[in-house]
Amino acid sequence: MEGQTFVEAEIWTVAQTDHGNVVLVRPKGSDLAVPIFIGQLETQAILIGMGGVEVPRPLTHDLALSLLSALGAELERVEIHDLREGTFYARLIVKAGERDDLAIDSRPSDAIGMAVRALCPVFIAESVVEEAGISVNLVTGTQIEPDPTMADENLELQRELGQRLRDPDSTGTGQASRAAAVDEIKRLRMELESSVAAEDYERAAAIRDRLRELEP
Repeated sequence: MEGQTFVEAEIWTVAQTDHGNVVLVRPKGSDLAVPIFIGQLETQAILIGMGGVEVPRPLTHDLALSLLSALGAELERVEIHDLREGTFYARLIVKAGERDDLAIDSRPSDAIGMAVRALCPVFIAESVVEEAGISVNLVTGTQIEPDPTMADENLELQRELGQRLRDPDSTGTGQASRAAAVDEIKRLRMELESSVAAEDYERAAAIRDRLRELEP
């Protein structure tokens, strides 16, 4: 990995904030997660991949993986390797037969969109985690106040995530509302199938996101 130190990570969650959509990449076993802001279309693509939503025709990330397969190659892993002037950089590591691995430049959002479909490992450079990581306690709700030791540019996001997820039952899945939540899950599943059949992927992604909040 060219002298850099990488750690394996997971695509922990995708959230919506007042500043836009963010995907949180968390090194396995770490108390930090790296927030990467992404566009609406990229958010939908990642959510569809994470939720395993079946679509009648291949989307862009599905097409890219199909092309790799047709050429006898496979996506071996994704690396988020750099952060420069507020921009994250990633690459696809592709295995093609007996050839050396190919490193292909990619936006992190596209790389993640492919990784969640291919179920391949995601790695992130330790230097990126050190520079951009925020405490996962802010997202779990066990710690609400921002950590003043973090970089200044992360403080506003820390405050927002902490307040947004302060109440673990804020999605309405507490015991008192569990029966209503079960009914809503059934209804949403039916709406999800209808949206996919109608190729309304934006609505399908929104429904899938809501299901992920409700389902235990």
